[in-house]
Amino acid sequence: MVKSSSYKICIVIPCYNEEENIKPLYKSLMETLKQIPHYKILFIDDGSTDGTLDMIKELQLKNRKIGYLSFSKNFGHQNALKAGFDHAQGDCVISMDADLQHPAELIIKMINLWEENYDIVYTIREDDQISSRFKRKMATLFYAILNILSDTKVEFGTADFRLLDRKVIDVLKNNLNEYYLFYRGLLPWIGFTQIGIRYKAQPRFAGKSKYTCAKMFNFATHGITGFTIKPLRMAIYCGLVVSMIAFLYGGWAVYQHLIFHRTFPGWTSLLISILFLGGIQILFIGVLGEYLGKMFFEIKKRPHYIIKEKSL
Repeated sequence: MVKSSSYKICIVIPCYNEEENIKPLYKSLMETLKQIPHYKILFIDDGSTDGTLDMIKELQLKNRKIGYLSFSKNFGHQNALKAGFDHAQGDCVISMDADLQHPAELIIKMINLWEENYDIVYTIREDDQISSRFKRKMATLFYAILNILSDTKVEFGTADFRLLDRKVIDVLKNNLNEYYLFYRGLLPWIGFTQIGIRYKAQPRFAGKSKYTCAKMFNFATHGITGFTIKPLRMAIYCGLVVSMIAFLYGGWAVYQHLIFHRTFPGWTSLLISILFLGGIQILFIGVLGEYLGKMFFEIKKRPHYIIKEKSL
């Protein structure tokens, strides 16, 4: 039970082709929200091609506390979250997914912690067997690399199921408008008083996960390059090391030739060296290109999303 009934709570739910999950999610939320008099549910239809928006409109006819934004196309989960934060009203905002893997009953606990003066209440997904072993391994590798390279530490298992105080929402809305959004890193970076709570994810109610391996890779790339320039510095260090090794080897070869008149045919070793150095160069050109590409999109200042239809 929440300590005070005077707060206004807004729940932001990004949706992309979640037609079969909308009504079960609403039913689950109603069991929890009956303890909260002043609430708003804001669905973000991220360019769905099924009947997701129709289901949301049907629910809105029954409950005027439901609102929605519908994008002109699929702009991605992080941009859907931004749209929700930009338009959400209330003393605090709770974001959660539409696949019912985020337990609605945890909302009361999050609000109680917020009432204890925590500005951000985030959730940490405990390891489970729901995701494939490959995805779990890749997630572990991603968080390890991110925390090694970046000064902003992101706790392993951090989910997009979180509560944000109004002052945090105002900072995200007014001060942080970078093109490539990675809220799991941005929120630890901005500070404020934070606390994490653990939960066990439930199996997806219906449908398939929209996070393909390609999307996961892009998400990880944006997360890493958005919070550190150490990959660029690694290119400098690697170049220095390789140049030093080449200089020492060249000096040794000249010494052997002048003093002992030795020759080194070594076509195989020469080919391997060329391929190795070429691979290193291409790798770091790719890293440089990733940063330049991010600058390219930042300079364009294109909107994060385009709203085709809304209920607000």
